[in-house]
Amino acid sequence: MVAVALAIKLDSPGPVFFTQTRVGRGHKPIRVVKFRTMRPQAERLGPAITATADPRITRIGEILRKTKLDELPQLWNVLRGEMAIVGPRPEVPRYVDHYRPAWKRLVDERPGLTDLGSIVFRDEERLLAEARDRERAYMEIVMPMKLALALQGLEAKSLRNDLAVIARTAAAIVRGHDPASATFVEEARRQIEQLNRSTMEDS
Repeated sequence: MVAVALAIKLDSPGPVFFTQTRVGRGHKPIRVVKFRTMRPQAERLGPAITATADPRITRIGEILRKTKLDELPQLWNVLRGEMAIVGPRPEVPRYVDHYRPAWKRLVDERPGLTDLGSIVFRDEERLLAEARDRERAYMEIVMPMKLALALQGLEAKSLRNDLAVIARTAAAIVRGHDPASATFVEEARRQIEQLNRSTMEDS
């Protein structure tokens, strides 16, 4: 973590860490900590949804996002009891406001560093780069699929399952991809292509 912090400081001006408000258990806001991967004031310079080749992402930030090392500081959130190692990924309030009734039980659980949804869509930014309307593609396609997987994880929650999720997460980081995710990703890509065609017709 010290090495990552030094690399960030040497690569670009600005703070080492980035904090963002997410929705924790019981709808309580928590400040999630990450290593900074974007240029200062990035939120004011572009859309909230980032994609591959976003010019706001720094050189070191690109590596951190690809390897998921930018998530390491969230261990602090785990130590504070705000997050668990395995659990539904915490979402920003404006997206939680659009949760369907079936998804609302996710915010009754302690959020986690990793879950099935984050494993399957670990290359989410590359996928969203294919969308003409990234915000709409995320809210209508990617987010529902991620939340469905998160609910599936809750249904199967056990120590054994948590260890399996941790092992699968580690394997995906080492390999750079998760072979079992291909079906989900291809389905999301198909729906994004349909959305792109619909957007072009509407315009």
